[in-house]
Amino acid sequence: MRIERIYVGGWFQRTTLHLSEIYDFLKEANSPLDLDQKKLTTLRDDLLIDSVELKVDNLEYIVLESSISIEIKIFEDGLIVLSKLPDKELSKSVFDLTSYYEKKLSPAISYIFSLGAPIPKELANIKTIYPYFVVLNKAKVKDIKHLLEEFSQEKYFEVRKKSFEVYRGNKLYLINNLSEKFSDIEKFIQEQIFIREFKGQLHRYLNLHRIIWEKIADVKEKGKIRGSEVGKFNDKIESYAKTINLIDARINQMGSYISTRASVLKSDPAMEKFSDVLQFKHETLADTLSYIKDIWGMTGNYVNSALDLFSSIQAKSTEASVTNLTIITSMGVGATLIGLFAQDAPEIQLSGVVYFIILAVIGYSANKIMRVIARKRTYRIQDTGNCQGYKIMDILVPLKGRLWNRFLYEIIGIYRVLRSHPGSKSVLK
Repeated sequence: MRIERIYVGGWFQRTTLHLSEIYDFLKEANSPLDLDQKKLTTLRDDLLIDSVELKVDNLEYIVLESSISIEIKIFEDGLIVLSKLPDKELSKSVFDLTSYYEKKLSPAISYIFSLGAPIPKELANIKTIYPYFVVLNKAKVKDIKHLLEEFSQEKYFEVRKKSFEVYRGNKLYLINNLSEKFSDIEKFIQEQIFIREFKGQLHRYLNLHRIIWEKIADVKEKGKIRGSEVGKFNDKIESYAKTINLIDARINQMGSYISTRASVLKSDPAMEKFSDVLQFKHETLADTLSYIKDIWGMTGNYVNSALDLFSSIQAKSTEASVTNLTIITSMGVGATLIGLFAQDAPEIQLSGVVYFIILAVIGYSANKIMRVIARKRTYRIQDTGNCQGYKIMDILVPLKGRLWNRFLYEIIGIYRVLRSHPGSKSVLK
C-alpha cells in the first residue's frame, strides 16, 4: 500500500474581496485596515512561506507553498484545503496539518478579519473537528481495514467504482485511487470538505437554537423570578438577541455558496464519475438550510417575546424601587417640616447633632432594607406579552401582618420616641 497525499480542510463563508485581502497579507504582510503592522509581519513569518500565487479557474484561489512541505489552497468562497506528502507515521502527518492550520494559518486569517461584525462567542468557543482525507494508491481491502482501526474509525459507508473507491469513517475519508486522474480526486476532496463543513455549520446553528430556547424556557417554566435576578437575565436575553442577529445574517448568506458550488460541479464533466457520492448533495444542503432559516426565525421571535416580557418585569421592579425611595424621602422631609413649623428658632446642641445622626442612620438603614425587599420580591412570569401577572410575594411569611405595615409602624414609633427627646427640638426646628 502506498499513501499518495493527505488532506485537511475547513470552510467559512468569504468572498473575492476577502481573498484579495488574504493575498495582500500573504504576499507582503499588508492590510487595508488599521492593524498592527508588527503583528501582521509576525503572523506572516510564522507561516513559513516559500511562495504565494493567485490562480483563476471556475473559482479564484490562492496557492501557498510552505517551507515545511505543506501546500495550502484558499478559495474565494472561503474553502481552505491543506495537504502534504505522508511521513512515516500517518498520524504525525495529520497532526502536522491540523497544527499548522489551527496554530498558524487560522490565527493569521482571524486577525486580518478581526474588525467588523464579530463571530458570536457561542460559535467561537466551539471546538471544530476537521475531516481529513487520505489518498491511497491501489490499496487492498485489508489495508483499508487496518487504517480505519488505526484511527478508531467505524466504517460508515463505501463506494466502489472501476477507477476509485471511497471509504468513509466519522472524520476519516480513505480514497483508494485505482486509475483515476489525481487532479480529479483532489477536486472531489475539495467538494467533500465544503459539503461536510457546510452541513457542520448548519448543525452548530441548530444546536445553538436548542441551547438558547431551553435557557429561556427553564426560567419561564419556574413561573416566578426574584427582582435581583431580573436585570441579569434580561441582559442575557439581550445578548441572545444580538447573537441571533449576527447568525441570521450569516445564514442568509449561505444559499449563494450552495448554488455556486453546484454550478461549478455540473459544468465539469470529469466530476460525473463521482456522482454516486456527490449527487443531490447540494439540493439536500439547500433543503437543510431552508429548515434552519425557519427554525432560526422562530428562535428570534421567541427571544424577542422573552425580551419584551422581562423588560416589562424589570421596569416594574425599577418603579417599585423608586416608589420606596420616594416614600422614605417624603417621611424625612415631612418630619423636618413638622419640626420647623412647631418650634422656635433653632439652637445647635450636642444632643441635637446626635439626634440628627441617629435620624440619618435610620434613613440610610430604611433605604437599605427597602433595597433588600426589592431584590427579594418575586415576580410572576406570565408569557402573555404584557406582563399583567406581576405580583409581590410576602417575604417574611412567619411574621404576622403585612411587612410594609409593620415597617411603617416601627418607623413611626421610633420617630415619636426621638421627637419626645429634648435635644430633638434643635434639629426639627
